[in-house]
Amino acid sequence: MAGDPLHIALTGAGPRALGAAEALAAGARGRPLSLDLYDPQQPGGAGPNFDPAQSPLCLLNTPLRNLDLPGAAFRDWLPADRRDPDSFPPRSEIGAWLAARLAALIAHPPPGVSVQLIPARVTGLERAGRGWRLSSTAGATDYAHVALIPGQPQTAPDDQLAAWQRHAGASGATLAPAYPANALLQSARAWTGRTVAIRGLGLSTLDVLRLLTLGAGGRLKAGRYLPSGREPARILPFSRDGLPPWPKPETAAIDRRFDPLRAETAAFRQALAQAMTDSPGPAMERICAALIVPARRILGTGEGLRAWLEAERDSPGSQETRPAAEVLRHGIAMAEGGAPDPGYTLGQIWRKWQSGLREGFDPSARPETIRALNDFDEGMKRISYGPPVCIARELDALLRAGIVTLCAADDPEVETVPGGWRITEGGTQHTASVMIDAVLPAPKLDTLRDPLLAGLRDAGHLTPCPATGALRTDAAGRVLGRDGAVPGLTLLGRMALGSVIAPDSLHDCFGETTRRHARAVLDPD
Repeated sequence: MAGDPLHIALTGAGPRALGAAEALAAGARGRPLSLDLYDPQQPGGAGPNFDPAQSPLCLLNTPLRNLDLPGAAFRDWLPADRRDPDSFPPRSEIGAWLAARLAALIAHPPPGVSVQLIPARVTGLERAGRGWRLSSTAGATDYAHVALIPGQPQTAPDDQLAAWQRHAGASGATLAPAYPANALLQSARAWTGRTVAIRGLGLSTLDVLRLLTLGAGGRLKAGRYLPSGREPARILPFSRDGLPPWPKPETAAIDRRFDPLRAETAAFRQALAQAMTDSPGPAMERICAALIVPARRILGTGEGLRAWLEAERDSPGSQETRPAAEVLRHGIAMAEGGAPDPGYTLGQIWRKWQSGLREGFDPSARPETIRALNDFDEGMKRISYGPPVCIARELDALLRAGIVTLCAADDPEVETVPGGWRITEGGTQHTASVMIDAVLPAPKLDTLRDPLLAGLRDAGHLTPCPATGALRTDAAGRVLGRDGAVPGLTLLGRMALGSVIAPDSLHDCFGETTRRHARAVLDPD
C-alpha cells in the first residue's frame, strides 16, 4: 500500500509497549508504518519490573507452564536444562527475553514497518495540527498518533506515606522503597541487626523478604532458615489483616484439578456480559453464581461456597480468623495437593478466568458495577495472583526462625516515634528504625506528578474514570477527555484501571487488550 508512513509514538518501552508495538506491526498488513518507542531505561522491552540486571532473587509469580504469551516462546529461548514447566523463572531472565524480542522487532520488522527505540524521556505533548508534537530529552517530533504507556508514573504520596517522609527527614529514620531491587540490596548492608518494618504484605513484600535474608547470605536447608548474621534482627511486614497471599498449585497435575469445564467457562462469559448491564448487587450475584458451579463440582459439595463469596464481597479476607502463620501453612498444604477449601478453589478458578474477564469487561457499564467487580478482583488477588510455593515455604521458615513476624496493623497502630516507627498489634509493640514501602500507589488522576500526564490532565485531555479515579478510556484505549474521545491519543496499562480490569499481569501486555488497541489506532474510523 503506497503513501507516507503512519507515524506513531509510544511513550514507554516496557513489556506493555513491546506488546503494543508487536500488535501494531502485525496489524499493519503492508501499510507503511513507523513506530518510535521512547524510554530512557535500557535495554528496551523489559521495563523496571523485569530489568535484566536486577537480582535473580526476584521471581516471576507465574510458572513456566502457564507463560503462554503470543509470539516466540520463552521456554524455547531458555537452555534445555532450564525448562522445568513447574519452575518460576527469575524476572531478570524474562526481561532479557523481552529485550531480545524488541531487538528482533527492530532488526526484522514486517514489510513496510520501521521500529526504533529512542533512549529519551518524554517531557511534554501538545496538539500540532491534526496530530501531536512530542517533546523529549532528544528533541521535538510530530506524530499522527501517540500511545501513552506510562507503567507506574510518579504520583503524590498518600497521607500516611507523606507523613512518614517528613518524619524520616526530621528524625534520621530510614524510609526506603521496595524497588529497584538492587538499590534495596545495597541499602540493606547497613541494616544488620536492626528491626525493619515493611508496609504491605503482597508479592512485593515477598521480594523484599528474599532480598533482606537470602540476599544477605542466609540459606534454607531442610525447611529451616540458616542465618548468615548479616540480616536484620527482625523483619515486620504488616497490612490491615496481616494475612499472607496463598501460593499457586505446585505442579501442573495439581493445577489441573481446578480447571473449569468448557461449558462452565462459556457460562461465566455469558454471566459477565449480563453483569455488565446490571446494577452492582445483581451483577455480582451473576458472577458468584458462575463461580459456584465449577467449585461445587471440584469440591464435591457446595457447602460454604456462597457464604465465603458473600464475605469476600463485603470484606475481602474477613473469612480468616486463624493466626497468620497458620493461614500460610494451610495455603502451602493446599498448593502441595492437600484438600482445598472453598476460598482456595474459588481463587484458582478466578485465576483461570482472567483472560475472559479482561475480554468481556465493558467500561461503559455503571460506575458502581465496575467498582464492585474491580474491588472483587483486587481482593481475590491474594489467592489468584499468589506466589510460587517455594517462596511461601521460605516465608514459613523465616517465621519459624523468629526473623519475620507478620503483623495486622493500620494507622494509628503504626506510630512515628523518635528514630523510627512503633507498630502495635494486640498487646505487643515493636519499634523499627527502617521502614520499607512495598505498596503500589493507586492509579489516580488527581495525584499524578508525572510531567507528561499531569500536563495532559491540566489541559483537559485526561479525565477521571468515574468508578476508580484513574484515567478514563474506552475499551480500545482511546483517551476520553472533557469533550469526548481525544483524536490520536490512546493509553494502555494500570493507569486506566476501571476502564480496563486486571491489568497487572504480563499476559495482559500481550493479549486481546493490545490487539484491540492496534485495531483502533490503525483504523480509527
